Amino acid sequence: MASSAVSANKAELLAIADAVAKEKLIDREIVIEAMEDAIQRAARSRYGAENDIRAKIDTTSGDLRLWRVVEVVEQVEDYFKQVSLTEGQKLQPGSALGDFIVDPLPNIEFGRIAAQASKQVIFQKVRDAERERQFEEFKDRAGEIITGVVKRVEFGHVVVDLGRAEGVIRRDAQIPREVVRVGDRIRSLILKVVREARGPQIFLSRAHPDFMKKLFAQEVPEIYDGIITIMAAARDPGSRAKIGVISRDSSIDPVGACVGMKGSRVQAVVQEMQGEKIDIIPWSTDTATFVVNALQPATVSRVIIDEEEGRIEVVVPDDQLSLAIGRRGQNVRLASQLTGSQIDILTEADASEKRQREFLERSELFQNELDVDETLAQLLVAEGFTSLEEVAYVEVSEISDIEGFDPELAGELQNRATEALERREEASREERRGLGVEDDLAEMPHMTEAMLVTLGKAGIKTLDDLADLATDELIQKRRVEPRRKAVQSDEPKGGILAEYSLTEEQGNEIIMAARAHWFEDEVVSEGDADAVPSQ
Repeated sequence: MASSAVSANKAELLAIADAVAKEKLIDREIVIEAMEDAIQRAARSRYGAENDIRAKIDTTSGDLRLWRVVEVVEQVEDYFKQVSLTEGQKLQPGSALGDFIVDPLPNIEFGRIAAQASKQVIFQKVRDAERERQFEEFKDRAGEIITGVVKRVEFGHVVVDLGRAEGVIRRDAQIPREVVRVGDRIRSLILKVVREARGPQIFLSRAHPDFMKKLFAQEVPEIYDGIITIMAAARDPGSRAKIGVISRDSSIDPVGACVGMKGSRVQAVVQEMQGEKIDIIPWSTDTATFVVNALQPATVSRVIIDEEEGRIEVVVPDDQLSLAIGRRGQNVRLASQLTGSQIDILTEADASEKRQREFLERSELFQNELDVDETLAQLLVAEGFTSLEEVAYVEVSEISDIEGFDPELAGELQNRATEALERREEASREERRGLGVEDDLAEMPHMTEAMLVTLGKAGIKTLDDLADLATDELIQKRRVEPRRKAVQSDEPKGGILAEYSLTEEQGNEIIMAARAHWFEDEVVSEGDADAVPSQ
């Protein structure tokens, strides 16, 4: 095809350009530019690669023009690209020094080697244009569902013909145990489109939760119209899934609309997802209510939310424990993904044992640190006091209003709590100094001596050590898989100071304060550089 293009008559030249543009779905101008480039290269091979040779195909008539560009100079140094004033005026009367003039060249006859080289140039240009067209077509379509035909299966990855491009469903993006054969029509979600040298890589998925969301949008008109919204989705691909839905119209039941008449709508989605069971759950702004719904079909006795830790404890009757956890932890795992929080499942007996253990631990803490008897310590715990900080910094009236307490006793307890906290701080200060943590770190905002000890144990001992950290490395909490009970572990919980529940804003303040001396050093260095040495 291309070898004919460079030696064909002018009518055939345009016909070939039109045919290639139509076949590859690219602009006709791009094909003609590729032909011109191929002709220029062939001409340079014929007349000398040092020449600045141009080729132009008239897009209307198909006429081919070939010329050499030369510069008119006083003293010729490059005989291929320069001419003297005398020679220049012969080529183009009236030319002056500094002008670039056109030296027409006769059209060339292409030999076999030149034709083959031209063919490769045209193929490469067209291929590059086709890849760019594919990328432009798909780059903004991430999140869409697309239908294609299975072209081949390589090393467990499924290559899908999308018509104008190819996509790939990697092994981890497939539904487990799904049998896919060459020639099958298959629907999948466009995860992302990446520009690469060998062409755009279009990554597809059938296991992503958004694939299920899009399928519901296709089957449920109320979702497509925005009346019903899928607020959260979680999947164990090929086995089970949960979605949380809410309706903007109080007259429309979101769960019923998604299920459809006799389950027709949800069954259409289930069939596409190879029989994956789907729990459709009413979404709620109240976290506790949503957690109860998410753990269906198990019955929940009560929900305890720890917002600081991002953890939720759910207490269930003994006979509901296995149902709440699900086979291999599936039910609680999906509920955890759906709510975005770690969920711990406890039985009534577990919860009672835990409350009793915490009650005794806090009572012992107050007995030892406040130097009070057991009865007084237990009264404080029973009233909801959990730490020395709470005793030290609450209003005196909150303690004195407890039955059997008076303002004098309340004031004394607060003084003892303050002294106990000071003792802790001093002990932590001695420990962190023993670890070699510099005093400069103690001046950082939001920083306590206990935090400095934790930093020292992690090897962070200087301002530069702290400044080198990213905020996430300092404070981010490690995402923990849901489990039945909390398990004590020495494994770090994400960021070094994750246990102190610092906010992202506080973490940023600490890191920026630690880096402040870097900028001061830069200013001093610039000042030194600008200074004039004294004589």
